[in-house]
Amino acid sequence: MDRTGGWINGFLGVLIFSGSLPATRVAVANFDPLFLTVARAAIAGMLALCLLLAFREKRPGRADLLSLLVVSLGVVIGFPLLTAFALKHITSAHSTVFIGLLPLATAVFGVLRGGERPRPVFWLFSCLGSAIVAGFALMREDAASSVGDLLMLAAVIVCGLGYAEGGRLSRKLGGWQVISWALVLSLPVMLVLSLVVMPPSFPDAASTSWIGLAYVSLFSMLIGFIFWYRGLALGGIAAVGQLQLLQPFFSLALAAVLLHEKVSLSMFAVTLAVVACVAGAKKFAR
Repeated sequence: MDRTGGWINGFLGVLIFSGSLPATRVAVANFDPLFLTVARAAIAGMLALCLLLAFREKRPGRADLLSLLVVSLGVVIGFPLLTAFALKHITSAHSTVFIGLLPLATAVFGVLRGGERPRPVFWLFSCLGSAIVAGFALMREDAASSVGDLLMLAAVIVCGLGYAEGGRLSRKLGGWQVISWALVLSLPVMLVLSLVVMPPSFPDAASTSWIGLAYVSLFSMLIGFIFWYRGLALGGIAAVGQLQLLQPFFSLALAAVLLHEKVSLSMFAVTLAVVACVAGAKKFAR
C-alpha cells in the first residue's frame, strides 16, 4: 500500500468536497432539490461515459455490479438528494458540522465491507465525536432545523457506505473507474428523471445557481471522487477516511467568505470538538 500517495489523494478529495455544501446551498436557491440531484448526476454521468470510452476501459464483471449499485445509491443519488433537501431547512455552515460524522460512518462501513480492524481506542474517540454532534442537533429547537438535521444524518450514513464500498472496489478497478462506472450505471435513470422534473423556467444566466450546479456536477460528483477513492484504496478506508476531519473547517470558511453566512461560536466549537475526537481516532485507526 502506498500510504503517502493515499493521504495525498485523500486530502485533495476532501479539499474538493469542501465546496460541495456551499455550492449546493447556492444552487437550491433557484433549483428544486430533486432536479439538482438528477441533473448533477446526469451531467457527471455523461462526462464519465466519455472518459470510459476515451480510455477504452474494460466493463466491470457481474460480481462488481452490486457494489457499483451501492456506490451509485450512496454517493450519486442518496447523499446529493438528502443534502439538497436538508439545505432547504438549514444553512451550509450548520450542515458542515454533520460532516464531522463522516469519518466514523466511513470507518464503520470500512470494517463491515472492507475487512479493516481499527484498535478499540479508535472507536472510543469516534463515538465521542458522534455523541457531540448528536447533542448539538438535539439542542436545536427549531422544527425546520430538526428536519434538516435528520436529513443530514441520513445523508452521512448513506455517504459513509458509498465511500467504504467505493474504496474497497477501487483496489480492484481503480479510483476513477469506480465512480465513472457508478455514474454510468445510474445515467439512464438520471437522464429520464432530469427531463421529467425539469422546471418550466430556469434562473437567469448570470445567476450564481448555475455556478453551484456546475461545481457539484463536475467537481463534487466526479473529480473529487477520482482522488478520494484512490486515496481510500491506497491508504486504507478507516485511516484516510479521517482526513474528512479537515472538511468542516474548509466548508465553514467557504460558507463565511462566499455566502456571508454567520458562523456562530457554538457551531465552531462543536466542529472543533468533533475534529479533536476524530484526530484522536486517526492515531488508533490501525
